[in-house]
Parts: sequence; structure tokens; C-alpha cells
Amino acid sequence: MMTAAFLTRVQWGLIGLSLIIGLIFALFPQIDLTIARLFYLGEGHFVGENELVDVLRRIGYFTPASVLILSLVTWGLAKWKKNLTPAPSGRAVLFLCLSMALGPGLLVNLILKDNWHRPRPVQVVEFQGEMEYRPWYRLDGQCQVNCSFVSGETSSAFWMLAPALITPGPWQGPAMVGALVFGALVGLLRMALGGHFLSDVLLAATLTSLVVLALYRLLYPSCETPPPQS
Repeated sequence: MMTAAFLTRVQWGLIGLSLIIGLIFALFPQIDLTIARLFYLGEGHFVGENELVDVLRRIGYFTPASVLILSLVTWGLAKWKKNLTPAPSGRAVLFLCLSMALGPGLLVNLILKDNWHRPRPVQVVEFQGEMEYRPWYRLDGQCQVNCSFVSGETSSAFWMLAPALITPGPWQGPAMVGALVFGALVGLLRMALGGHFLSDVLLAATLTSLVVLALYRLLYPSCETPPPQS
């Protein structure tokens, strides 16, 4: 079981990592364009523009919402039919809902994506788009809504750390590894489609993980594994 001290170190590590990522991509903004070119086929097309990637993207897009909905439905059924097991506790459902609302919802989609104005790779002139490239720290891009910084789908994918954290017993570790791999793959798919730069993906991952961990520490201060239906 993870201890409070260990999670504190992880939180500070994520803060430091976010600052390092931000600094590197601010000092060397061409890294984003260089990495994006690895996925670029020419004439405005990216390597991810195919049916397989489209299917995988849909799976990545709908999985976090499906997990949240399933948790809510199972919790509701357990309240109605007391002997239904296993089911998440009320505190677990609150944690899942709050972390989704405050991370991917408020921070990423409402505060960052709609106010940062960073064009996506497919929108910039380097890849046959019509907008000027902007590094992550510039807020004067030509994108007006649902912009590149940060990646919303990557954020939702890394939100899967929340259900992993409340997975009981020996399954917690594998669940967290699976959540991290899932988030990384979703971010890679978004880059392969020309939807996001590397810095969009990396900062979506660290910021969302910080929100999830902060709420977990708030609702589970002793970091105990939450029992079902408590």
C-alpha cells in the first residue's frame, strides 16, 4: 500500500517535472515541431489518419467516461439493492467525479484549452495549415476555441489514475501501471493524428495526475484502500 509520505514525494516530483517540461519547451520550442514532423507524411497529412487509429482513438476517448458512468451506476444499484457486491463507496464515487470535473473538465477544457489559443500541429503553416506556430507559453495564437494546449483526451486518459488509486489490494499497482500506459498511448495517438504537440501531451499528463493525487490525499488522508460500499 502506498503511504502518505510516498505520495507527497510523488506530488512534489510531478510539480518539479511539470516545471522542467515547461522550461525545456520554452527554451527550445522547436522540439515540438521536430517531434511533430516524425508523424508528418506531407501535404497536410499525418501518419495516424487511418481506420485503425480512428478505432483506437474512439476506445481511448470513451473509456474514461465509461468507467465513471459504470461506477455511478454500480453505486446507485448498491444503494437500491443492499446486497450488490462489489460496488464503489460513496467516497470513491465522489473522488472519481471530483477528479474528472476539476482535472479534465475545469482545468484542462475550461481554463486552458479555450483560453490559450495555441494552434494544433495540423493548423500551423509548417504542416500546410494556415496559422502561425506558437510555443506553449504564448497566448497570442490564432486558434479561437478547443485549442492545442493542453491535450484534453490525454488528460481524460491520465484521469484513469483515479480509479486505479482506489483499486483494492494487490490489484492497485498493476492498475496504476495500466492507467499510465493507457494515458501514454492516447497521447501518442493524438500526436500521430496531428492533434497535439509533445508538450501538450506531457503537461496534460502531469497536471491531471497532480489534480488526481491532490484530491486523493484530501479524501483519503491516510491513503487507505477504500472498502466497498463504505
